[in-house]
Amino acid sequence: LRLASLRGVRLAGRSCAPRRACARAAAASTKEGQRAGAKAGPQKPTGSAVDLKPPRGTRDFPPEEMRARNWLFGAFHEVARSFGFEEWDAPVLESEELYVRKAGEEITSQLFNFEDKGGRRVSLRPELTPSLTRIALAKGASLPLPAKWYAVGQCWRYERTTRGRRREHYQWNMDVIGAAGVSAEAELLAAIAALFTKLGLSAEDVGIKVSSRKLLQGVAAKYGVEDDLFAPVCIAVDKLDKIGAEKVSEELAELGVATDAAEGILRALAMRSLDDLAEELGEESEVVVELRELWALCEGYGIADWLVFDASVVRGLAYYTGTVFEAFDRAGELRAICGGGRYDTLLQTMAGGREDRSQPMVGFGFGDAVIMELLSDKGLLPEAASTADDVVAVMDAELRPQALGVAARLRAKGRRVDVVLDKRKFKWIIRQAERVGAQRLLLVGQTEWDEGKVRVKNLAEREEDDVPLDEL
Repeated sequence: LRLASLRGVRLAGRSCAPRRACARAAAASTKEGQRAGAKAGPQKPTGSAVDLKPPRGTRDFPPEEMRARNWLFGAFHEVARSFGFEEWDAPVLESEELYVRKAGEEITSQLFNFEDKGGRRVSLRPELTPSLTRIALAKGASLPLPAKWYAVGQCWRYERTTRGRRREHYQWNMDVIGAAGVSAEAELLAAIAALFTKLGLSAEDVGIKVSSRKLLQGVAAKYGVEDDLFAPVCIAVDKLDKIGAEKVSEELAELGVATDAAEGILRALAMRSLDDLAEELGEESEVVVELRELWALCEGYGIADWLVFDASVVRGLAYYTGTVFEAFDRAGELRAICGGGRYDTLLQTMAGGREDRSQPMVGFGFGDAVIMELLSDKGLLPEAASTADDVVAVMDAELRPQALGVAARLRAKGRRVDVVLDKRKFKWIIRQAERVGAQRLLLVGQTEWDEGKVRVKNLAEREEDDVPLDEL
């Protein structure tokens, strides 16, 4: 069946003349596949059990895991909205051309991409930013600027799985469209710090490394590195922490970067203060002026303690053009928690180079995997939350309809109600009420019902009383 189907796809994608011949060939292929399927018949069971593990690099979310995820996502939404951002979303399946760029980015080789049944090249999204830019371009002049948008969406990358790195993850993005100054970066950095604080983390637990692509651009220009090599150079030096200076030097040499230029770039990447940067590029340098302004704004926000200047931060995506940043755990046990920066030319690039479609943009992506590892290490994940306020159980089987009416009455008042669906021993009912964290247990029995009442057990105070239906 698979071979017949693939043959049909190839025929459909071929340029046929006349069209009737192509249609006949495709129809013949389809009939051949149908005959093959009929001949093969249903697959006989092999006797082996279904693999109970999810596909490699992916996760299941049973209720206890889902509660933790919802708690984290709730914090994402609450922080973004507190900064006045609006939520957006897009399909998880996008056109492959959104992500295939020519700068040698690692992400391009990690796509879950394929050809659909219509012959179109598509991909599961590896990140959210290209979808954002596509929507912004589609809205055109109707988009009020500056636009402050956020999203929480699933992303897919076919990469080696390690701690905090999976092939699917959820990502919180906040982006600002149409603001050219570093006040937008300050807003985003403040949002990240607010999220950490909300989750129970402090500036002693995590920090945010900040630099600028313009720093590396200035150093590269100083040593005569050609402009068309700049994006590949950024991608190479982004691997510094992973592969070391020697390997980075080798990659720079393969790109055609001269030895003295490579040495100058690596020296610049070792800078850890704005004063060192000013000494290297001059106090009036654009990047020095911008970063000093950013620090001043972050002082105003009260988040300067979270920031660390680190010239080695360049980020691995080719479209960054200015400020770049990434959050890290100060113990150094995990990979980057989140990262982002300014990408002022991405809209123009996606619009085919049209300068009239260009808008300054800056944003970050914050994955769920690393932060959950960190919160687990710190003992900051929430305890199991209550899933019901009341548990309703029937003591006499013939009163089950009445018990369901009690549950409906409580739910209409906004109570979360768990109904015991079948006959159970009283000990089981008590354990169930404790498991779901219920405040009360309501027992519908014949004696109390005849009096227009229900037996109510207050589980926290270990008290019980017969309560009239109107007072439940």
